[in-house]
Amino acid sequence: MDVVTLVGLLLGFFTLIGGMILKGAGVAPLINPAALVIIFVGTAAAVSIAVSKEQLQNVPKLFKILFTKQNLPSKSGMLTQFVDLSTQARKEGLLSLETALEQVEEPFLKQGMMMVIDGQPSEYIAEVMSRDIENMEIRHKANADVFTQAGTYAPTLGVLGAVIGLVAALKDLSDIDKLGYAISAAFVATLFGIFSGYVLWFPFANKLKQYSKTEVLIKEMMIEGILSIQGGESPKTLEDKLSVYLSPKERADYEAQKEA
Repeated sequence: MDVVTLVGLLLGFFTLIGGMILKGAGVAPLINPAALVIIFVGTAAAVSIAVSKEQLQNVPKLFKILFTKQNLPSKSGMLTQFVDLSTQARKEGLLSLETALEQVEEPFLKQGMMMVIDGQPSEYIAEVMSRDIENMEIRHKANADVFTQAGTYAPTLGVLGAVIGLVAALKDLSDIDKLGYAISAAFVATLFGIFSGYVLWFPFANKLKQYSKTEVLIKEMMIEGILSIQGGESPKTLEDKLSVYLSPKERADYEAQKEA
């Protein structure tokens, strides 16, 4: 479970409910089935029209990704692995890496190293692996766009809900007390629209984009390491090149691990 996402979600709902209570409105106005239908069903309808069937089918998986910690190899661990592979390649030759790759779990890295072992030129390897990253970024952007679209439509649907509520409220002006309550209820849809758009959908889209950037960075590091091994660079040179992908904290942890 990604605790940060869960905590942020809980804080968002706490802000909404707490704000209503502190303003003296209470939570009763939030129990508004009409507003919920207009915003959430309306948003689902608009998104269904705006995106493809394949994107919609990915939505359950995207929620799982949002609330699950990213299962990516650590950059310091990757650096250690590349130094070991480089050392073995320098001592025993590139063909000896085929046995070592049996212990490698990352498919992208294994694919690249197998192309090196097969004797493919560096330009070909770089092109194939870079194209793989580009296609992955396109898929990730399409997935994030589902929530971006939802965040775009929800606040506008909130205005629609307010208009519908006002039409219903102004239908009968004979009872002033009921009129005030009806006008108040009319703006609940706007509240839900703004809240869902800017506390749920847009942040969800941004988190998916951040996840994508992290994965891209790790895969770019893999390409750099694979091409360095193919070029016969020394383990020290490879270590210096790949260490630039590590944050200062990751570098400190890596150095501490080396000394240990």
